[in-house]
Amino acid sequence: MILLSRRSLLAIAAVVDIALHARPNPVAAKSLASRHDLPPRHLETMLQALVRCGILKGVRGPRGGYELAKERRRITAGDIVRAAMNSTGEDSMPPVPVSALVSDVIGPTVERAGRSFLEKLDAVTVEDLCRQAAEMNAVRIPETADFTI
Repeated sequence: MILLSRRSLLAIAAVVDIALHARPNPVAAKSLASRHDLPPRHLETMLQALVRCGILKGVRGPRGGYELAKERRRITAGDIVRAAMNSTGEDSMPPVPVSALVSDVIGPTVERAGRSFLEKLDAVTVEDLCRQAAEMNAVRIPETADFTI
C-alpha cells in the first residue's frame, strides 16, 4: 500500500529525474513528461510549485527547463512531499466527518502517523535516490561530452 498521493509520488519522481538528467542543460517539462508518460500540461503546475518552494529552479529560454535549486544532498523526499501537498492544500484539509471521535481520537492519531511518515521521508535525500537508481540501473543517462579543461 502506497501512502503517498499520486501527486506527491510524481513530485519525487520529477525531482529525482531532474537531478539525474539536468546536466549540462536544464530538463524541459516536455522531456520529463515523455519519460513518465504524462501530458506536459499536467506536470507544469506541480513543477512551478516545486520552484516556489525552492526545490527546483526554472530556467527560461530555448534551452530552458528545470534544474535543482539546491544540492541533491540538501533536498529530502519529505521536502518534496510537503511542497506537493501544500500546492494542492492536501495537508490542511479537515477531516470529512465532524464528530468527537474523529476530532479527538482518529484525527490526532492519523496526524501523528503522518508526521512520523514525513520524518522517515526527511531521512531520504535526492542524492540517496539518485545513487539507488544508478545502482539498480533504473534509468539510462545519455552520455554527454565533457569540455571541462
